[in-house]
Amino acid sequence: MSEDTKAKAVKPVIAREDNGNIQITITIAYNDVQKAKRDALEELAKDVEVPGFRKGNAPISQVEKHVSESKVLEKALGKILPKAFSDIVEKENIKSIVYPKFELVSAKENELWQVRATTCELPEVNLKDYKKLISDEAKSKSIWTPEKGDPKKKEEKEKTPEEKEQEVIKILLDKIKIKVPKILIDQEVDNRLSQLLDRIEKLGLNLESYLASVNKNPEILRKEYEVQAENTIALDLILQKISIEEKINVDEKEIDALIKATSADPKLAESLNTPEQKRFIRSIILKRKALESLVSLM
Repeated sequence: MSEDTKAKAVKPVIAREDNGNIQITITIAYNDVQKAKRDALEELAKDVEVPGFRKGNAPISQVEKHVSESKVLEKALGKILPKAFSDIVEKENIKSIVYPKFELVSAKENELWQVRATTCELPEVNLKDYKKLISDEAKSKSIWTPEKGDPKKKEEKEKTPEEKEQEVIKILLDKIKIKVPKILIDQEVDNRLSQLLDRIEKLGLNLESYLASVNKNPEILRKEYEVQAENTIALDLILQKISIEEKINVDEKEIDALIKATSADPKLAESLNTPEQKRFIRSIILKRKALESLVSLM
């Protein structure tokens, strides 16, 4: 039995973790890896300069000496893994919502290779009776209890829309529990840390000095970001589901109006005027409308 046949005979191992992640162990034939590496080298050879040869004309044996093994392997696996992963999730009916994180598990000469792909599906969102949850909370705060003091005293100042909005958000997060996959949390945390580092560098600081100034360490900072990220993702999922339940719509005029509002910065306006960015803007408006509909119940 050839290496290729052996690889095809090995089913992927799929493990659903308690943290919401889905791990898929993919088996790759060694012959396929070698072929992908040769193809990768041929592509890299076009841009590699080897002494004594014109650019792109050096033999592969010479190119191989001037390119790191890790770079060749990365490019080779980049040719194999996306399709292998796509085929598996389609066959196993896994509704992956993020590009997977790949990890090389086993890579021995003349043996089958194994790569672990981590992904996730959209978590289930049980809204319960979300309108009742909010209206009941609003009513409970309007009913007098001994703890609230003298009922004859002047009523509390009316809450601002922003305060009501924060109350609604707190109710949603407290009452509607969602298991947010860890891979989504990790991605959001990494994005936030990257943005923080950019801001710090612009101020001429480094991460160590910044953490010292706020009396934190990397572990505390990441833990705080994990909580924030989980709440942000959970709220987004809840509001998306509510926008569907309430049949909230966003027309093209609303999207265009938001883009037009950025006309003071032509480059920003141009970058937003793409199908992908318009979909993103539409989702933001939908969630905003959903939140405003809930605030009206307070």
